[in-house]
Amino acid sequence: MEANTQAVIATVSRVNNYIKRLLDSKPVLNDLWVKGEISNFKRHSSGHIYLTLKDEHSVLKAVMFRSAASTLAFSPSDGMKIIARGRVSVYEAGGAYQLYIEEMIPDGVGALYLEYERLKKSLAAEGLFDDIHKKPIPRCPSRIGVVTAPTGAAVRDIINVATRRFPMAEIVIYPALVQGAGAKESIVAGIEYFNRESSVDTLIVGRGGGSIEDLWAFNEECVARAIFASKIPVISAVGHEVDFTIADFVADMRAPTPSAAAEISVPSAIELQRVIAITQSRMLGAMRSRIENAGLRLKRVLPGTPQDMINDCAQRHDMAMKRIETAYRLVLSKNEGRLGELCARLNALSPLNTLARGYAIPTLEDGTVLKRKEDFVSGTDFDLRIRDGAVKCTVK
Repeated sequence: MEANTQAVIATVSRVNNYIKRLLDSKPVLNDLWVKGEISNFKRHSSGHIYLTLKDEHSVLKAVMFRSAASTLAFSPSDGMKIIARGRVSVYEAGGAYQLYIEEMIPDGVGALYLEYERLKKSLAAEGLFDDIHKKPIPRCPSRIGVVTAPTGAAVRDIINVATRRFPMAEIVIYPALVQGAGAKESIVAGIEYFNRESSVDTLIVGRGGGSIEDLWAFNEECVARAIFASKIPVISAVGHEVDFTIADFVADMRAPTPSAAAEISVPSAIELQRVIAITQSRMLGAMRSRIENAGLRLKRVLPGTPQDMINDCAQRHDMAMKRIETAYRLVLSKNEGRLGELCARLNALSPLNTLARGYAIPTLEDGTVLKRKEDFVSGTDFDLRIRDGAVKCTVK
């Protein structure tokens, strides 16, 4: 007996669409990391990137659209080993499956980057980054602890900015390793030292910029937990403005640079001087008003008595006013003495004294000071600040 069967006939498009839906339905293929070597690299005029990832045994076609490619921090090329994150799906028109890349990093830092993301997600889930744990930074600290390398630009910037803004604060440096073997233990030891001694009001923990490998000590779990456990408020100051480490997320406040950390840690003495002057003026006005009101009330409550009683009360009132004024002037004199001392200390640090001795300060229009030879680029307009004004200059 002849079998009666009917074959299913499908179009090419339908087959490709069916395979695409099969792949898209697999969660494991919707977000995965793939490691391989780049070959057949092409950057289209549209901004899209086309390439093939290969290893010893296989190849995998891949595409990275312009929106994702524009965020790359490096320039991919043939022969480069990378780690890419994306999804595997089918390009129906071409009948081929490929990796649609969303993120790409060089293989050399891939393991560190993945560990960074893992630890960041784990600590965030524990609540170590939550605002509820953030301690306020003291407004006027008397001592500031700094955990960083004892030499280099970072420690110099912190000392220069802090002493310029608030010379009354003492800065205590804990010399720590900030890179390489033993760095994480050294940083933890510095944080624990200041907490054990309870000798400072604020802690600055950080270093200058560098690669992800250079900054890795500040991505270590033990450093993050030491910052979280600190009873002293911690300002994290690691790298440059674009660098983010685990320490930044755990700290009570993150500063984009070591200089910014110093600026956050102390107030401006000039601004405090202005506030003191305003407060003194208000105190004087309030005291005069109270004295005048007391005199008016005294006149209203005096009974109708003989003139000598009135004169006696008036005399006692005048004496009381003199005692109050004497006491106030004593307090005011003490405050003026303290203010004069602060002003003298500020004046000793003033750049205007330097200008008066014949020096000059070159600055850009936004106030940036030109400090090094390489800052003077040909054609640059700048102001030369001298003792009695400023001169417009151009670099030739």
